[in-house]
Amino acid sequence: MFVATILVGSFLLFLVQPMIARMALPRLGGAPAVWNSAMLVYQALLLGGYAYAHGIGRFSPRNQSLIHITLLAVAALWLPIGLIAMNPSITADPVVWVPWLLSLSIGPLFFAVAAQAPLMQRWYALASGGKDPYALYAASNLGSFGGLIAYPLLVEPQMALHNQSWLWSGGYLLLALLVIACALRLPRGVVGREVQPPTSARPAARRIVYWIACALVPSGLMLATTTFITTDIVAMPLLWVIPLGLYLLSFSVAFSPRRALADTITRLAPLSILAFGGVVVSGNQERPILSAAIAILLLFIIAVALHTAMYRSRPEPDRLTGFYLAMSVGGALGGVFAAVIAPVIFDWTYEYPILILAAGALAPQQWLIEKISALWRGTPRARVIRLAFFTLLVIDIVIIGVLNPGGWLGEKHEGIAFIALAAIGFLAIGYRAAFVIALAGALFLFGGWRAISLSLDPHARTRSYFGVYTLRDLPSAGIRSLAHGTTYHGLQLYGTPDRERRPTSYYVAESGIGQAMLALPQLYGPNARVGVVGLGAGTLACYSQPGQDWRFYEIDPTVVDIAANPRLFTFLARCLPNAKVVMGDARLRLAEGEVGSLDLLALDAFSSDAVPMHLLTTEAFETYGRVLTRDGLLLVHVSNRYLDLDPVVAAAARAGGWSVAMLDYKPSALAESDSLAASSSWIALSRNPAKLEALAAGDSNWRALRARPGFTPWTDDFSTILPLVKALNPKE
Repeated sequence: MFVATILVGSFLLFLVQPMIARMALPRLGGAPAVWNSAMLVYQALLLGGYAYAHGIGRFSPRNQSLIHITLLAVAALWLPIGLIAMNPSITADPVVWVPWLLSLSIGPLFFAVAAQAPLMQRWYALASGGKDPYALYAASNLGSFGGLIAYPLLVEPQMALHNQSWLWSGGYLLLALLVIACALRLPRGVVGREVQPPTSARPAARRIVYWIACALVPSGLMLATTTFITTDIVAMPLLWVIPLGLYLLSFSVAFSPRRALADTITRLAPLSILAFGGVVVSGNQERPILSAAIAILLLFIIAVALHTAMYRSRPEPDRLTGFYLAMSVGGALGGVFAAVIAPVIFDWTYEYPILILAAGALAPQQWLIEKISALWRGTPRARVIRLAFFTLLVIDIVIIGVLNPGGWLGEKHEGIAFIALAAIGFLAIGYRAAFVIALAGALFLFGGWRAISLSLDPHARTRSYFGVYTLRDLPSAGIRSLAHGTTYHGLQLYGTPDRERRPTSYYVAESGIGQAMLALPQLYGPNARVGVVGLGAGTLACYSQPGQDWRFYEIDPTVVDIAANPRLFTFLARCLPNAKVVMGDARLRLAEGEVGSLDLLALDAFSSDAVPMHLLTTEAFETYGRVLTRDGLLLVHVSNRYLDLDPVVAAAARAGGWSVAMLDYKPSALAESDSLAASSSWIALSRNPAKLEALAAGDSNWRALRARPGFTPWTDDFSTILPLVKALNPKE
């Protein structure tokens, strides 16, 4: 009964977060301030739930059950779960408004469900006469893992949001019944009416700090791993599910009553951290899937090791809720560090190697070979001398690996240096200080020094809540690039004014957007009004002509700073120096625009691998149709490595009565070398078929785009990317 209650509660907890995010996206947009605020609300409510479960321990079992059942009943007044009918004003601050909206919408429900895991474990210890309840935490995380996997794979693809709301509400009522059943098993009589104070010793402050640290590092590393591999290795839809899922499963392994697997992983964790930490930090893009797999495996090993360390130092069951409260504090701090603080203070994903190093410092260690321990025995002074010598040896190896003075090691000097570091690091496992020094050397040698050298260049790299932007120059070819993680968002030729004005990559004259821009005077006259969603490096600005009215819609201020700085890119400076840039989520800003205020609208928000789903729903296309003139032209960029977005646009076009055509552009070898042309896919839509015919008249490669049979159009109430994943749905 207690296992079932914990499973249901944890399942609901991890089902509600993506569900509410989907409900809120069309209303709040995709700005990072919105979702950082949402994350802080979830963390605060989760922490509050654990604090509540700890706090009511001062009451008798009977009164605990009455209090908690009353809380569940009061929270049920917020069913069916959903967002309350509040809309922000244009000037509303999301830092204040979003927490207020989410707290009023789901706060009581989330708070009540968050308390289930620690509270039910305490009740189990009372009902079972003192049996060890910690194994139930493994069940809790299995439930969390189930909710995490169920939403993108089962719930979202099969159910609209209003049905999801009713499903969750039904699950909440089931949870309430299970809690009542568990309450009936609590001790009755005199004992059940009395408060049983803890009899075990109060944990020392140092021990509590250790719990917090062991919870903080895996929590932060889970987010940092997701950010790191999608930034420096491979950006893939739904990739966030795997690190989060393994993070949850690590609790199930670490808290399992069967200790063999957890103990084996924990014993091998220092060796794994030393062997794989530096390799992953190198960000090897030649084998991206392998590198991502190693990073995710390393996360799992570290999480199991540190959670096992917490489990080994756990208090007696009468101190259980305080233990979980400390764990939740650490989890919240890890999330805040990786998701809120790191993007502000770092220009790269430095939080990843920092947390790897912290994991090496915290992970339990023992000598892999007992005889090695003799190397580190002796008086404190002797150990300090040996540690100093060891540190100098690590520094020498790192210098040789980075600089290779004289070239005597050949081209593979870095790999040879890493092998040497790994060898002496192996000898240090069991002596924590020396091991951390060896690990730091490995992290610096494999990627750390490259990252630092880029950070020392004031314009080479910039970071925002949307990711890491890196500028690279190829002086011999006169090329500058802007990369967002592993995806290029702008390429410019430089050297002469003509070269700097030339549109490149996805935007060359032969591409779909290039043809549309060149056709503007014929289609809409000399005073055409143009809107572009997604500024990038500002490449499209070089299609602007005197008399035209242009405006860009950009959500990330960092991108605007890059594009507007003539020392970095000169597209805007040379072609549209006074460009109008409307900041904020494009759908929300377009909804505020005047009816029929644009002749052409280009959506360039889908060329990377993170798809803003709320920009592709039928409601979004209604917004685009409203801001365009009746015969206006809508261009949608759907180039994507992993997703086939054509069916989404085709279904929205059919639902909205748009005529539609598509151009898949494949550059010639000459175009690639001359203008850095890249393959691209653009879809053109208009409610006036004659405009599409005029656009396609000069290029026979434009083709009709037919809707995929059986594909359901995306709406604000229903959308799923599973049918669009190319690996799962290859084209015939």
